[in-house]
Amino acid sequence: MRVLVTGATGFIGSALVRDLVQDGRFSLRAATRRDVPVLAGVERVVVGDFAATADWHDAVAGVDVVVHLAGLAHVRSGDRREAKAFEEINAVAATKLARQAAQYGVSRFVFLSSIKVHGEEGSFSEEDRLSPGDGYATSKALAEKSLGDVASSMGMELVIIRPPLVYGDGAKANFDLLAGAIRSGVPLPLGGISNRRSLVALENVIDFIRLAIDHPAAANQAFLVSDAEDLSTSELVRRIARAMDKPARLFWIPPRLVSLVSRSFGRPEFAQRLLGSLWISSSKAERVLGWSAPFSVDDALRRTFANSR
Repeated sequence: MRVLVTGATGFIGSALVRDLVQDGRFSLRAATRRDVPVLAGVERVVVGDFAATADWHDAVAGVDVVVHLAGLAHVRSGDRREAKAFEEINAVAATKLARQAAQYGVSRFVFLSSIKVHGEEGSFSEEDRLSPGDGYATSKALAEKSLGDVASSMGMELVIIRPPLVYGDGAKANFDLLAGAIRSGVPLPLGGISNRRSLVALENVIDFIRLAIDHPAAANQAFLVSDAEDLSTSELVRRIARAMDKPARLFWIPPRLVSLVSRSFGRPEFAQRLLGSLWISSSKAERVLGWSAPFSVDDALRRTFANSR
C-alpha cells in the first residue's frame, strides 16, 4: 500500500513517517514544501507552498491513501489576513488535494482536524454539533464539510481525526512554553486550578493514524482521540516536572488574576487553555476500531523528556 503523507517534516508528520517506515507494510511518499531530506526509503515530492494554487498531481499519482497533516496552525488574534490564510490553506487547498486524489483513484483520505471544531470549552463527543470559535477552527470545520462533499461525490473514503492538544518531543506553542518554565525552575501561579483537559500523546495519535489508514470500519467516520486520562493544569505541571525529575514550583493566585495577566500580555487564549476545561471521550474509537491509547500520560511524558533531565 502506497501512502502519501503531507506535512511530512512537521511535528506529527515526521513521527508518523518514522513509524510507518518501521511498520514495514507501507510504501511511503512524503510531500514537502521545500527540497529537504527525508528518511531513507521514503520517496519525496516537492509541492511548494500548500496553497490553493498547489498542484498535487505528481504527489497523488499511484497513491492508495493520503494522510493530510499539512496546514496553518497559528493566528494573530483579530488579523483578518491570517483568517483568510487559514481558509485558503486549511480548507481550500485541502479540498483541491482531495479532489485530485480522488481523480487519481486514491481510495482513502485521512484528515487531521482538531477538537476545536466543536468549541473551546466543554465536554464533547463525535455527535456534538460543530461550533468553531476562531479562524483556525472555522477553517478546519469548513475543510471537513468540503472533504465530505468530495469524498461522497467521487467515491473516496474519508476518515476525520479530531485530537485535542498533541504533546511530545518537539511540540511547540503552549506545551513548549509550559515545559520551558518548569525546566528553568520558574514558579508558576497555577497551583489552584481544578479544571479538566484532555490531551493526546504524539505516540498515541500516531498509533491511531496508522490504524485509520487501512481499518475497514474507519471509512467515512470521524473520531475523537485522547489519552485515557484527563488532567487539570496543576496536575499536568506536576506530571511534567516529575518526568523531568524537576520540582513543581506551584503557588496559588486567584484564577481571575491569571486571566488578567494573560490579557495584559495580549494572550487571552493562553489563560483560557490554562483555566478552562475541555475533555473528550475516545469511546467511539474503542467501540468501532477496538482502539485505546497504548501509552499512558506518565509513560508518554517520560519519553518526551528522556533526554532533557
